[in-house]
Amino acid sequence: MARCSNNLVGILNFLVFLLSIPILAGGIWLSQKGSTECERFLDKPVIALGVFLMVVAIAGLIGSCCRVTWLLWVYLFVMFLLILLVFCITVFAFVVTNKGAGEAIEGKGYKEYKLGDYSTWLQKRVENGKNWNKIRSCLVESKVCSKLEAKFVNVPVNSFYKEHLTALQSGCCKPSDECGFEYVNPTTWTKNTTGTHTNPDCQTWDNAKEKLCFDCQSCKAGLLDNVKSAWKKVAIVRSEE
Repeated sequence: MARCSNNLVGILNFLVFLLSIPILAGGIWLSQKGSTECERFLDKPVIALGVFLMVVAIAGLIGSCCRVTWLLWVYLFVMFLLILLVFCITVFAFVVTNKGAGEAIEGKGYKEYKLGDYSTWLQKRVENGKNWNKIRSCLVESKVCSKLEAKFVNVPVNSFYKEHLTALQSGCCKPSDECGFEYVNPTTWTKNTTGTHTNPDCQTWDNAKEKLCFDCQSCKAGLLDNVKSAWKKVAIVRSEE
């Protein structure tokens, strides 16, 4: 029975070792060949994950195949810590994603997003200039707004207002409805210079394709809404395992 158990642990760790190789190679490739800030953003975490999986797998392989008892105990302790870490991350994800939701706009199919509605911890992450510059670079490179513009080329404004936009499209690609700008297309709006706007995003908005509302509070809120949805899905999956 013990031999069967050792063989099973050995097979599982051999599979984990094989999995760690492409992960580690991918991280190294990103650090060496990544041509943009967005591509290089994940290189260190990916490399760290690859190294961690490889070390744990090797420890499990040696411990099970060579019957090194102390190494097996180390392996089991690391796995216990890993399970504990996953549990803590799941609880943390539920706590920080408990607040925040898009605000429905009367007569519009989309919602608008405000940064202050989300948890303080998440707000601090996106308000950090260094963090946001990297995230902003990824958003621009993803062409989320260019795709929206292409979808609604030569489409009347009423059709656009009825569209169910994603949080990123609503927050980053168009100005807030309270700005009262005149619609030209989804990413081009004529500013109303006669009124005063209490929303700072109205001043931040720019029709330039590389600017738009990528530095707006609404864009940061739209990102957090995406993060909130993704984290909750991951946390629910983890809690059901």
